[in-house]
Parts: sequence; structure tokens; C-alpha cells
Amino acid sequence: MAKKTRNRHELREQAEAAEKQDKSPGGEAAPVEKKKGKDPKKKAAAKPKRSKAKVIVRKRMLWGVFSSSMKEEGRFPYADREAAEARATDLAARHKRTYFVQPIKEPLPDKVVEATAK
Repeated sequence: MAKKTRNRHELREQAEAAEKQDKSPGGEAAPVEKKKGKDPKKKAAAKPKRSKAKVIVRKRMLWGVFSSSMKEEGRFPYADREAAEARATDLAARHKRTYFVQPIKEPLPDKVVEATAK
């Protein structure tokens, strides 16, 4: 059968009574020894985190002409926005769809360095 849990106030009173009895002039207090356990380990120095260097990918801007169903109808250099908008209005006049111009970021192809033999 399980033991009945004691009231914490009763336990506190008992502890205080025991302390008074140990400190009384008639009774000698037993020296309190600390538990000898394992020495606390020193924490190792924090290692610096190695972060992966971000690879910067160069991109170029283009203007893309798209239909209302997001089908790409043409690409134009960034400097020729007027040509892209002219193409969108021309397509809109010919067909019964909506065409719009939107910027596109395209990664530049990597430069291939070819070794020339002399």
C-alpha cells in the first residue's frame, strides 16, 4: 500500500526543529560533509561555425512578353522595353487575349576559359 504524502509545512517544521537541536549549547553539531562526487567538467571552448560561402550567381535582366495563360511570346533585352511593349500591343490587337510585359532574371552562362595552344 502506498505511503501517505506528508504536508510540506510539517516537513519544514521538523527540519527547523532539527536545526535548533543541533545549534543548542548542550548538543554538539555534527560536521556537515559535502558529498564527494565527480568534479564538474570544464566546458570546451566553442568552435567557430563554418559557414558555407554563398555562391554569387550573376544574372541578366530581360523583358518577357507573356499571354494571359503565362505563355512566353518573346524576350527582349532590358534596354528595349519599348520594343517589348510594342510587341505586346501588336499581339493584343491581332488576338483576343491579354498580353503583358514582365521582367525576367536569367542566370548568365559561365565563362568557359579555353586554353589556346601556342
